[in-house]
Amino acid sequence: MVTPYGNSSIIKVFLFCLLLDATALLLPAQASTAAVLASSCFLLFTFYFFRDPNRNIPDDDRIILAPADGKIILVQEHHESFTGGPSTLISIFMSPFNVHVNRIPVDGKVTFLRYRPGLFHMAFDHRSMENNEKMEIGIDNGSVRVLFSQVSGFLARRIVCTLQEGDTVRAGKRFGMIKFGSRVDVILPSSVTILVRPGLKTRAGETVLAKY
Repeated sequence: MVTPYGNSSIIKVFLFCLLLDATALLLPAQASTAAVLASSCFLLFTFYFFRDPNRNIPDDDRIILAPADGKIILVQEHHESFTGGPSTLISIFMSPFNVHVNRIPVDGKVTFLRYRPGLFHMAFDHRSMENNEKMEIGIDNGSVRVLFSQVSGFLARRIVCTLQEGDTVRAGKRFGMIKFGSRVDVILPSSVTILVRPGLKTRAGETVLAKY
């Protein structure tokens, strides 16, 4: 399945490849074949990038799920007023080869939503957490507050978020994506039990980051 979040990008790539193939017909046979092959590979990768596989969402209302596919590159102490002060920051790096559809990490209500423009540092550079363009989302369910951010990167300059403040959401449900690789930062209150460490790979909507 291909995510509808990628429809506009897929159409643009398709039209570009169509134009490239038409132009390739004017080239010598060998060059024409190479151009058509290159455009076909580019189009196939675009479909691959916007894939959206189904996930087996754990049936447990006391867990916090990974909002993104990728690799955990940071778990450290943090201070965040939204989550009540002392917290834990978990950063997930998304390479261009990961599934890029993002999912809700915890049941609750969206009580905070803020878009912040910024720079475009490489996603694995921890400066990106503070300085890059991002969409910050806060969810409160009465038992726990979770703040997470879709962070843009050097290549990823298109954040898609369909949430609105006041929405009631369910863990594991799709809510957007970051196009072409980046990171998602998750901030959890100190009251939860962290179950992951740096180096572990995550699957959005399946990997359990913490219990509360």
